[in-house]
Amino acid sequence: MTTAMWFQAIGILLVFLLFVGLMMARKLPTILALPIMAILFAIIAGVPLLSNNPEATTIAKTILASGSMKLSGAIAGLIFGAWFGQILNKVGITKSIIRKAAELAGDKPVLIAILFFITASIIFSAAGGLGMVILVGTIVIPIMLTAGISQFVASIVVLLAVGVGSLFNVSNWAVYVDVLGLSVDKIANYTMVVALPLFIISLIMIVFYIQKDGKGRKAWAMPAATPGDNKKVPTIALISPLVPVLLVFIFKIDIVPAVIIGAIVTILLTWPKRPIHILSSALVEGIQDVAGAMGLMIGIGILLSSVMSPQVSAVISPLIESVLPGSPLPYILFFTILSPLAIYRGPLNVWGLGSGIAALFVSAGMTPVAAMLALRAVSNVQSVSDPTNSHNVWVADFTKSDINEILKKTLPWTMASVLISVVIGAFMVF
Repeated sequence: MTTAMWFQAIGILLVFLLFVGLMMARKLPTILALPIMAILFAIIAGVPLLSNNPEATTIAKTILASGSMKLSGAIAGLIFGAWFGQILNKVGITKSIIRKAAELAGDKPVLIAILFFITASIIFSAAGGLGMVILVGTIVIPIMLTAGISQFVASIVVLLAVGVGSLFNVSNWAVYVDVLGLSVDKIANYTMVVALPLFIISLIMIVFYIQKDGKGRKAWAMPAATPGDNKKVPTIALISPLVPVLLVFIFKIDIVPAVIIGAIVTILLTWPKRPIHILSSALVEGIQDVAGAMGLMIGIGILLSSVMSPQVSAVISPLIESVLPGSPLPYILFFTILSPLAIYRGPLNVWGLGSGIAALFVSAGMTPVAAMLALRAVSNVQSVSDPTNSHNVWVADFTKSDINEILKKTLPWTMASVLISVVIGAFMVF
């Protein structure tokens, strides 16, 4: 690297650290930080704003215009996933599944917590987003607290379910398709490597803290019933959340058609009074639910286009290559030790800077599968422990828990799941 490139690299690093600090301190939202950072990276690296050459890389055309559309496939998957989640809610399947789990568990705290964890994981595998977390949480958390489960355990049951469910939620996979160029069936083939360790760690964690914390309070005001709470749903319809997941895993169908088929199956199995109205209103409400995530994906796409531009890549790539793990042991140590960098929208967070870093890893020589496995493994830390997640903030507020206490108590466990996943993954991809 030339002296000028070293100064450029230092400038990019300082901008990066400044914006991470602003995001951690909640002075600047991620949805604005990512595109601003992308523009500053490009300016420092010498990318021109405009050019008369249509083939030239520019801030206006390449980074802003093309970058905003870069994750269009992921955004489409997100929209259809949110649509499906709203359909499950409107026909009464979500609440019916939770009610069945509560009936099976009776008044046994450990069994209640485990059944709700598994149930919520299944629901979140079909539908993500804060709206669905609130819907599920407002039902299951009061039941757990009334059964004597502590506020902390009730909180982590929901958060762990978000973590496990998001790994199987096929609408989330589109990010890896767009960023790393992997096929959906390739992602499906490696999903259990990251999901099974988190699932087992979650079960151990729930039992451990129930025994450690003892009984919580038993007084809790149950949420008021809503008009759709008593909908009769055929038992066979309760399999609906699994339909898109099974179509992707078994038949290797792409994400959007799998979700559409899942929606059709749900309507046919429940046959509500106004199916057309449910399908249309669910789409509108689903888009509203994920509007923030869509904006975040546009920012990620702009950042990706910036770091992958020839000028920025030429500055950053030598630094990435110098730390790139090229064998199993460095790969394991690197991603396990640095997994906390997935929180606070850090450099290993696929919903923040991680997409750009992963793309640079691949351009520097790491295989796309190795990068995908690492990112998905460390996402377990982010989805469960990150205090900047909207679902973490809501759960902590609803249970009157300390959000930083949730971080401290869950981080060692989620890092353990990362370790197990990258150990298994390292010997599969090297």
